[in-house]
Amino acid sequence: MPRIVHVVGARPNFVKIAPIMAALRQHDGVDQRLVHTGQHHDRRLADALFEDLGLPAPDHDLRVGSGTHAEQTAAVMVRLEPVLVDERPDLVVVVGDVNSTVAAALVAAKRGLPVAHVEAGLRSFDRSMPEEINRIVTDQLSTILLAPTDDAAANLRGEGRPAAAITVVGNVMIDALLAHRAGLPWPSVDDGLDLGERGYLVLTLHRPANVDDPARLTAILARVADAAADLPVVFPVHPRTGRLLAGGACRIPPGVRPIEPLGYRRFLALMDHAASVITDSGGIQEETTALGVPCFTVRDTTEWPRTVSGGTNTLVGADAVRLAAAMAELRAGRHKRPTAGLEDGRASVRIAGVLARFLGVAPRTSDSLTAV
Repeated sequence: MPRIVHVVGARPNFVKIAPIMAALRQHDGVDQRLVHTGQHHDRRLADALFEDLGLPAPDHDLRVGSGTHAEQTAAVMVRLEPVLVDERPDLVVVVGDVNSTVAAALVAAKRGLPVAHVEAGLRSFDRSMPEEINRIVTDQLSTILLAPTDDAAANLRGEGRPAAAITVVGNVMIDALLAHRAGLPWPSVDDGLDLGERGYLVLTLHRPANVDDPARLTAILARVADAAADLPVVFPVHPRTGRLLAGGACRIPPGVRPIEPLGYRRFLALMDHAASVITDSGGIQEETTALGVPCFTVRDTTEWPRTVSGGTNTLVGADAVRLAAAMAELRAGRHKRPTAGLEDGRASVRIAGVLARFLGVAPRTSDSLTAV
């Protein structure tokens, strides 16, 4: 029986891999193994995410923890290699753009194992972002390139990747969102937070460029507080950001309410009922577009350009200098609204079909594919 090893390491990876594993269970004769590298090392939050998403317990937990990019990538490589030797997979699946993604692709490629990359071809064209380097390297090593958009497929072709390796499948994160959204009524969000529906903003910050420098983080938070004016800002604090705040190097301004990180379902509901979301996350730009919630991204570039051209996303600059003007547009009712039909919630079905065919497994179901 052909075997797939899925490698995940951080919160967005969990969200993407859950619907893929579920879709693959609809194909007879595929043996799946799940490896959690432990890059996201808050065990309570990771466990809650697995439960929320219906993911099985990992077959292997590498527990690499934090460190510099080099330390973390190297630790994943060292600990993953013996797992791949023991499991002898026919295919290694990696998702997204975190250090675990590129580390797993490197180990698999050096051992002569085929790699499938979910979210292949996304580019911000900003190589100061570690994620951009991870994307480029992973795509060069991958055998199967599962692009979420036509733009991503075009990027891959422009980098010389073979057309036969590329399939446009859609954004699998939206599969998870659509599967869970209906079961998240407003009371499930407001429990203990005392908010008014559409009467608050959600803030997330985690990128090193924004949260590792106390002066920069302080400036961003001040601009958020000023722009929000009379609306409370709910700030689920990423563990990376929390370490800086705990050290006292950065102060939270009035109007910004820090809270503990939330599980997937509750955080999704928090976004769904918000007036808008302010973020530096890539995935949230797509999720807010799917939800129809205005999104203001604290970056100069994005790997999801369609969220700007056809979605709810506005880039307000890496220092949030354009946030006040964007919030004024929101109050005036001139915020962006999404173009209908960006996603159909069946990316995972298409991905499973591609993987099953590669392994020579007959699918139980079929779905349309865009080969490029």
